[in-house]
Amino acid sequence: MAAGKAPVVVKFGSALIVDGNGEPRREVVAAAAAEISGSVRAGTPVCVVSSGAIALGRAAAGIGAGAGLPQLQAASALGQARLQALWNDALHAYDLDAAQVLLTAAEIADRRAYLNVRAALRALFDLGAVPVLNENDATATDEISFGDNDLLAAQVAVLLGAQKLFLLTSAPGVMTDVPGSPGARVVESGAEARQARLGRPSTTGRGGMESKIGAAELAAGGGVPSWIASPEDLPELLAGHDAGTFFAAGDRGEPAFKLWLRHGKRMVGAVRVDAGAARAIVAGNASLLAVGVTAVDGAFGVGDGVEIVDTAGRAIARGIAGVDSGGLASRPTGVEVVHRDRLVVL
Repeated sequence: MAAGKAPVVVKFGSALIVDGNGEPRREVVAAAAAEISGSVRAGTPVCVVSSGAIALGRAAAGIGAGAGLPQLQAASALGQARLQALWNDALHAYDLDAAQVLLTAAEIADRRAYLNVRAALRALFDLGAVPVLNENDATATDEISFGDNDLLAAQVAVLLGAQKLFLLTSAPGVMTDVPGSPGARVVESGAEARQARLGRPSTTGRGGMESKIGAAELAAGGGVPSWIASPEDLPELLAGHDAGTFFAAGDRGEPAFKLWLRHGKRMVGAVRVDAGAARAIVAGNASLLAVGVTAVDGAFGVGDGVEIVDTAGRAIARGIAGVDSGGLASRPTGVEVVHRDRLVVL
């Protein structure tokens, strides 16, 4: 990567990119491009995750409220070209190339694709380009959808081993009450964020503040310090100063495979285990054997992601199934459901 530095991931919500009339907010993108260019030239790569394609496409095509999935997918395809042009123009003003990368959760859930995405992004950083990522809403289905770009940004930050994640929004951070309410103030620490009274998502976006908090917690859990802040705070954040709401990073001691399994692999089903099996997994670094399985939730096959749940109903681990769910009904002996090397304790 450029200058050997880990990248910074910056996510822009739809309401920052597109106004209420479906027009692009060029001044916001231009200001962001100026700050991003300074970071790149100083040797810190920047990866942009940008929403706004559907909002731009709906306005261009006159697609109103109540549109079905095919119409929204068409809006995404139309709007994505406009969104990329918006970032291209803004970054070209600083002699930077914008690279379009569209992802679905399938690329994060599949180990080989996960590594390919990381390699491609690192190659773009080496070229001095700025990857501009978005979910591929034109093809994604509910089963392979991130749901919103906050989660996508968090997953990419963990995938890249980013040094920082900035989730930018129209609010100055997580607020103690709905923005505009008397006495509402910015919550400085992510530890307080869950106690805040959150407002609803904007009319142009899907995630809202609750989604941003969840994404910041996910990234922080993967070792990436995260901030929820306003785009006006981007200069301070890129300069290494605090702004908005900060989520401290957890330990990044896990290898990349375990991080992927913890945060990237999609869970298809769950296996419930007895107390002995739960104890062996959590305290003994043991594999899960079929004899310890008491019930199976959902159908899964070899290679699928499964959660391991204890007698209290708590998820204690995630892993990759070594057998099909159909073969566990009789609790066969000597059968390994999840090998310890393909398991991560939560």
